[in-house]
Amino acid sequence: MVYKMQFNLPILLTLFRIIMVPFFILTFYLPFQSASFFCIILFIAASLTDWFDGFLARRWKQTTKFGTFLDIIADKIMIITALILIVDRFHLWYITLSASIIIIREMLIAFIRAWIAEFTPRNVILISKISKIKTSFQMFSLIILLCKNIIAEEIGFNLLFTATLLTFLTMLQYLYIVWRDIINH
Repeated sequence: MVYKMQFNLPILLTLFRIIMVPFFILTFYLPFQSASFFCIILFIAASLTDWFDGFLARRWKQTTKFGTFLDIIADKIMIITALILIVDRFHLWYITLSASIIIIREMLIAFIRAWIAEFTPRNVILISKISKIKTSFQMFSLIILLCKNIIAEEIGFNLLFTATLLTFLTMLQYLYIVWRDIINH
């Protein structure tokens, strides 16, 4: 059986988000003062396409398995890339630890979701309110820390540490729910 992939605007927005990553990285390293401004604009634009593609897919009833999968991958690529840039910029153990916890959680949850989709009859994708709050803290902390503003760094650090704590809590919550679901079925 040949599978024909359907492209729609939400999927194209998600692909656009992935295509933006190299430009996002390049602008971070450009050697002029306003480069961080352009880097932040690209990151914010990518973050907005993340919200917008999901909204459009649900609104227009164009959600697909491929689109959902691609959206998760695009999210991980953007967050992990931004975290790597932040680690490279600061070279501080606590920033590296925070980034590592967030990256490990993102990969672990992605693997668990793939496992659930492959090996269980139910396709359980859990997104709690805490996860949405965690994502907001992550995004705001990364925007602040990407802007290379020494005055705002303390706020960015505090937001990142809060995001790290929420990341760890949501990982435990997710693992508990999946474990409970496996045990009960």
